[in-house]
Amino acid sequence: MDFIYQDPYPILKDDTQYRKITSDFVKVAQLGEREILSVDPKGLELLAQEAMRDVSFMLRTSHLEKLRAILDDPEATDNDRFVAYNLLQNAAVAIEGELPSCQDTGTAIVMAKKGENVYTGADDAEYLSKGIFNTYQERNLRYSQIVPISMFEEKNSGSNLPAQIDIYAKKGASYEFLFLAKGGGSANKTYLYQQTKSLLNEKSLDAFIRAKIMDLGTSACPPYHLALVIGGTSAEANLAAVKKASAGYFDHLPTSGNMAGQAFRDLEWEKRVQLICQQSQIGAQFGGKYFTHDVRVIRLPRHAASCPVGLGVSCSADRNIKGKITKDGIFVEQLEVNPKRLLPETPPHLEAAVEIDLNKPMPEILAELSKYPIKTRLKLNGTLIVARDIAHAKIKELLDAGKPMPEYFKNHPIYYAGPAKTPEGMPSGSFGPTTAGRMDVYVEEFQKNGGSMVMLAKGNRTKEVMNACKTYGGFYLGSIGGPAAILAKENILSVEVVDFEELGMEAVRKITIKDFPAFIITDDKGNDFFANL
Repeated sequence: MDFIYQDPYPILKDDTQYRKITSDFVKVAQLGEREILSVDPKGLELLAQEAMRDVSFMLRTSHLEKLRAILDDPEATDNDRFVAYNLLQNAAVAIEGELPSCQDTGTAIVMAKKGENVYTGADDAEYLSKGIFNTYQERNLRYSQIVPISMFEEKNSGSNLPAQIDIYAKKGASYEFLFLAKGGGSANKTYLYQQTKSLLNEKSLDAFIRAKIMDLGTSACPPYHLALVIGGTSAEANLAAVKKASAGYFDHLPTSGNMAGQAFRDLEWEKRVQLICQQSQIGAQFGGKYFTHDVRVIRLPRHAASCPVGLGVSCSADRNIKGKITKDGIFVEQLEVNPKRLLPETPPHLEAAVEIDLNKPMPEILAELSKYPIKTRLKLNGTLIVARDIAHAKIKELLDAGKPMPEYFKNHPIYYAGPAKTPEGMPSGSFGPTTAGRMDVYVEEFQKNGGSMVMLAKGNRTKEVMNACKTYGGFYLGSIGGPAAILAKENILSVEVVDFEELGMEAVRKITIKDFPAFIITDDKGNDFFANL
């Protein structure tokens, strides 16, 4: 057999529209017969700074057009349209550059391909990290990176570093980049399933996909750009492909395989998986057709004894942006600058929401919520207590030590969230919900002690939470995952820290809200919206 080398991921074209940042920091030099692109590493810093700024406040036009298509689809449910309209409104607020589109401004990830004839004379990751650092310092973004001091002691890094930076080599004299801001909600919905050859038939694969789609749930803020990758020379290669495919990076792969093992998109299975997602009726968070915007199915070569399958998503905060450095300058992908143009002249018609006064005593709040079935749309007004992972852990430590639960956990509903930095002159930074499921382990004990009787967050929850709510008379309310900027601008009137100030974004806060949108997901009778799907 003759030797054949195959580019594993032969991207056939790049139709990305770029904007030029600068012609500075690059020059061409001759080294013998080679033309060398010399890049001042300060150019890497500038590119990373610009890319992370843009992707925090702007989205791709193609992504926003898919949201508008939901509003125009007669088959979309009212809930689909409600979510899509809110997400478009959110984009119109975020573009102003003060409130990022999502409060979880994410882990900064850089995937780069450096040409063999590109010279920087520096540790490129250091300068890319400095650009990321600049943006997170200067903009109203959240510091979410927790660093280990010992096995169990952790602290917030206070800078959102470290970033994940992966640099690969390639031919030529250009430097290509994919920048991502990956929030915890969507990152946590990346799955690896170690399968075998037995999966690779039509019946088995269809059944597998139908079962595993339900693992995704809504906690990562659909509608999703879904990636399904079958195969891979290793588990790591599979999951790396999942991330890039969900970001649209592999959209221009070939659509058939070859004997050299090139990756390809399977267009037929993309249509089938999209239909499965529509038939799930999960919809854009609260029931309907639009669980996914689109699906990418990538097929890879595999070891004869292995068949890794990866599943992952890019969420409604679809924060992916390309960049490049060539002899012509430094460029970044052009994102949408006028999302307001995609909003309809009038909002979609919806039945009036039920208004709930959160300033009433907790027994009265519970009695009012008990009148309505699951899926009821609400408008919340009054006081919420904000607490997430570390605060819950600290309160459990109090209970374990025989100390009483703080009264604020008993007297007010609990909102699982952590805000971005507050812009000057505004009451709040971007402040959307975090994933409810991470707090499931605390619910039974907290409700037994009179706390967490009304919880507000995003995504589905376990059977244990449903049982606790039925036993103790509690409720879980679902908030829209995604529109963090518009919630801060229109629905949050004041914010104050009330406990654990040293935890930064994880501190306990008291907030006052107005017309805050939510749905009844789990009620005091044991009913649950997601359990009925």
